[in-house]
Amino acid sequence: MKLLRRQFFQLLAGASALPATAHMGRAQTYPSRVVHLVTGFAPAGGSDVVARLIGHWLSERLGQSFIIENRPGAGGNIGTESVVRASPDGYTLLLVTFANVVNAALYEKLSFNFIRDIAPVAGLIRLPDLMAVHPSVPANTVPEFLAYARANPGKITMASAGNGSSGHLAGELLKMMAGVNLVHAPYRGNGPALTDLLGGQVQLMFPTSASSVEYVRSGKLRGLAVTGANRLETLPDLPSVGEFVPGYEVNALYGIGATKGTPADVIDIINKETNTGLTNAKIKARFVDLGGTVIPGSPAEFGKLVAEETEKWAKVIRAANIRAE
Repeated sequence: MKLLRRQFFQLLAGASALPATAHMGRAQTYPSRVVHLVTGFAPAGGSDVVARLIGHWLSERLGQSFIIENRPGAGGNIGTESVVRASPDGYTLLLVTFANVVNAALYEKLSFNFIRDIAPVAGLIRLPDLMAVHPSVPANTVPEFLAYARANPGKITMASAGNGSSGHLAGELLKMMAGVNLVHAPYRGNGPALTDLLGGQVQLMFPTSASSVEYVRSGKLRGLAVTGANRLETLPDLPSVGEFVPGYEVNALYGIGATKGTPADVIDIINKETNTGLTNAKIKARFVDLGGTVIPGSPAEFGKLVAEETEKWAKVIRAANIRAE
């Protein structure tokens, strides 16, 4: 009887060790082939730059190519859907962007639920916009601009990269919190909108920091503030909008997601190596040059951030009655 009991517990211990052994084997072999990191936007944009930076790092660390796959269209939804429908094995990943946290409210019908169908893997950076005006605008500070806007309701045109872009929502949030009336002019992309701001056809824009820092430094645009909670290392003299409008904060975010059901041990490998990259001096410096702040952390922490941002911007989108173009 004692022998039978001993054999039973030995079998039980062996059985309980099997899942751990299987996970360990998979973790040791991942990745065994090329990994695709999908971005829902065209090459040469901000998301493409971020994807290639972290993709190159992961390729070097994990010994397999992380190929950047650009699948633009429908505000990033085409690329996202391709990852939602991919095999949950960690070989098709998504570059999570600001579009993912706003599209649930911006689009009336989507074939997926981002928070339900994409598993959070790792945060990368938070990236504020700049609040910039054409030099002809008679305002050098945020309070001066708000006073000018209140004295000229409906006469200031605010350009953006399109409905639901971070720059558009930054302006809508300012309108709501500061009580100003600005006229929104959506463009098909950040570049055309910025061109018209430089030319004086529009008066205000919240362009990405990466695209506008040099114009502010050269005086071609007047930077009034940054939309993030803190000042930028690249423009330390520029205050945040929140210093004058308490509670105001707008940051685009970037991270990595995977198809729902991707094994936790695979997610942990990508998360660990991504976090290591964010502490690497060269990688961190590149992200700082873009105006970003790195956000290392666990998959759960990144998932919490995505959920909070989704809820925040859904309220703004509904209040401003914004719809996708």
